[in-house]
This record gives sequence, C-alpha cells and structure tokens, in this order.
Amino acid sequence: MLDALVRERYPRLIARAVLVTATHADAEDLVQDALVATFASRARFTHVAAAEQYVRRVIVTRSVDRARTAQAERRALARTSARPVPTGEVELQGLERDVVAALRDLPPRQRACVVLRHLDDVSVTETARLLGLSEGAVKRYTAEGSARLQQRLGATTAVVDQHVRVELVGTEEARRD
Repeated sequence: MLDALVRERYPRLIARAVLVTATHADAEDLVQDALVATFASRARFTHVAAAEQYVRRVIVTRSVDRARTAQAERRALARTSARPVPTGEVELQGLERDVVAALRDLPPRQRACVVLRHLDDVSVTETARLLGLSEGAVKRYTAEGSARLQQRLGATTAVVDQHVRVELVGTEEARRD
C-alpha cells in the first residue's frame, strides 16, 4: 500500500504539506515523517484513497507539533542571540504566493483548522479529534483563520498547484451565490 500511495499520490501530499510549512523542503520532510508515522504503526488500509486521507491528517497534526517546537526554539534562540532565525520561501508566483503566505501568517492552530476544514473537507468533530481540541475551539479557530485570510486576500481564488485550489469569498452576499 505504501508503494502505491507514494507512486500515485505523493505530489498531492506534497501540495498539502506546502500549505502548512515554510518551504518545499520542509513539506517533503513533513510528508516523509507522516508516511513513516502512518506505516510504522502498521496501519491497514483497504485502498489508496483511505491511506492518502489518513496521511494528509497526520501531515497537519505533525505541522502543528513542528510549529510549536520551532516557536520554542526561536524563543530560546532569542534569549541567547540577537540574530533573527531565517525562514525559507516556497517558489510560487503571484496569487498562489499570496495565499500560501497568508496561510503561513496564521497561528498554527488556525492554519491547521482552516486546512483541515476547508481544503481537506474534514468535519468539525474529526478536526477536533485530530488536533486534540474541543469542537467549539475548532469552530473558533476556523472562523478566525478564515476571517484573517479574507481580510488579507479579499475575494479571491487561487490554484496553489495542479492539486490544490483555494477559494475565498470576501462578503456574505458573495458566499450565498
């Protein structure tokens, strides 16, 4: 199953990971980490789509863990050094770059909730379970993250890559259409 998943779905997994990481290299590392975590636990899947869905969720939860670790490391470094910690950038163009940058500007929990709820179409209940949050917290983080994205980007649509399309609608009227 692992071979089929990597052969058939690896680009899609990378595309999702790019949305929650700082660089393409970080996305690749995150996908590898998620694959190892998934298949080291001897998880059994009946088809590739189920395995992909599970790995995508592991990607998001691991990204939150990594963001927390990185934040703690930056704080520790700031206490010991005045030099800023450099961050890499994904090679994207135009609107895609704006969407990914806007996602990166969200706090890790908001980003994770927005990606799971809006891009992966995961239910509130499942998102809460995956992230160890209450359903109310998931709703709040999703609403706050979505509002921040809409404020920053306005009404816009972006194709982050061939597998990921992001659509944000800026007004209540536009959402009803």
